[in-house]
Amino acid sequence: MALDQADFTRLLELRTGLRRFLRWSEQQAKAAGLTPAKHQLLLAIRGHPNGSGPTVGEIADYLVLQHHSAVGLIDRAAADGLVKRNPDAHSKSVVRVTLTSAGVDKLDRLSEAHLEELTHLAPTMRALWGALEGAASQTEA
Repeated sequence: MALDQADFTRLLELRTGLRRFLRWSEQQAKAAGLTPAKHQLLLAIRGHPNGSGPTVGEIADYLVLQHHSAVGLIDRAAADGLVKRNPDAHSKSVVRVTLTSAGVDKLDRLSEAHLEELTHLAPTMRALWGALEGAASQTEA
């Protein structure tokens, strides 16, 4: 695969856009009284497809954390009244994590702002992504 200057420019623009969004997201979390990690935790719990909540291991996978680091994050969020642990209905050795009403409220407010910001960024990111896909398909041909 031979890359030209335009490929590097598009990669830089895409990476810069992603970093700016992540920085903005971190600032929004802090303004809402959350650490960025707690915001990610709340989203991992709410976005999990099982209504009983994810397990600690699933949370660790979502957040790319070691199991013990996920446990510590859950402990801190539980102490803040944002999440709670629940025994699994089918296995006594499994613990599931769900949001409290306070956790739901915080996440709902943050998610509204995030979806609005992503709506503004989408056209630019889509164009950059399309250009990168086009460059990749040209090198494959």
